[in-house]
Amino acid sequence: MQLRDKLFSGLVIPAHPLALTQDRKLDERRQRALTRYYLAAGAGGIAVGVHTTQFAIRDPRANLLKPVLKLAAEEVGNRNAVKIAGVCGHRAQALAEAEFAADLGYDAALLSLADLKNESVPALLEHARAIASVLPIIGFYLQPSVGGRILPFEFWQEFIEIENVVAIKIAPFNRYQTIDVVRAVAQSGRARDIALYTGNDDNILLDLLTRFDLGGEHLRIVGGLLGHWAVWTKTAVSHLALAKAHDQNVPGKLLTLAQQITDANAALFDPAHQFHGCIAGLHEVLRRQGLLEGRWCLDPQEDLSPGQSEEIDRVYKQYPHLPDDEFVKEHLNEWLS
Repeated sequence: MQLRDKLFSGLVIPAHPLALTQDRKLDERRQRALTRYYLAAGAGGIAVGVHTTQFAIRDPRANLLKPVLKLAAEEVGNRNAVKIAGVCGHRAQALAEAEFAADLGYDAALLSLADLKNESVPALLEHARAIASVLPIIGFYLQPSVGGRILPFEFWQEFIEIENVVAIKIAPFNRYQTIDVVRAVAQSGRARDIALYTGNDDNILLDLLTRFDLGGEHLRIVGGLLGHWAVWTKTAVSHLALAKAHDQNVPGKLLTLAQQITDANAALFDPAHQFHGCIAGLHEVLRRQGLLEGRWCLDPQEDLSPGQSEEIDRVYKQYPHLPDDEFVKEHLNEWLS
């Protein structure tokens, strides 16, 4: 299948975490095990070098961007899974990252504009065109609370005209801004070229169940590229299948499930403390499952917020149908071998 066809088929794409040892060095064995877990769980792709992988991997003191991209590419190998590399920074850095990912056989770049907060819309578009000349790009509307910026409707209108744009990850955690992206694609005439993916971790299932009707042009968000899907991935695959199976009539039980997923996400992503513990929350689940040895982040100050562990306990107890712990337990030894 061609890249656009794969993306339009609707995929679960986890945002890949970083496995570290207690002294905050790369744990290659567990890094590989995570990739194996996602592929075995039915994920249709992985996204590496993104926010969930920790942007600090690019710090020269860590120097981990290239190793983690290489490890993931090796584990995917010839499998029919989409490999997406996070690309960020100003022009020289972003081009170098895209070129390295292309050399490793990555299929697309998830383009972060977080480091270009003060640039004009024309400058952002010029930047995107430059990266798109190296790799197909996936647009990324990242919420401001974790480093993104507001991107006006006019930006998306012009961004969509870049020929090598293959998808957009919509992650502003805001319904108005989500609809801005959908409307821009609907009006562009390129709705059959650009796949829409949710990154709204607070609204995952509702995004996937919604049939957008914008004056006769019907669009759907076909899949997700999510930090939340870095955990309980086997369950996420079943949730996407449910959304695909109910693309016309949505039963009330799915709306209830959507609420439960959002409640669980609040425990993992820590919005109560401005998302301070969002990566550590994912690490904590993976630690409990045995996939990670600990929840260490590159920044020693980045850890669970007060009460967050208890919140994770709560959602485990209230929503026992959301974790995939038994699946992980069954296969953990083979993934770690």
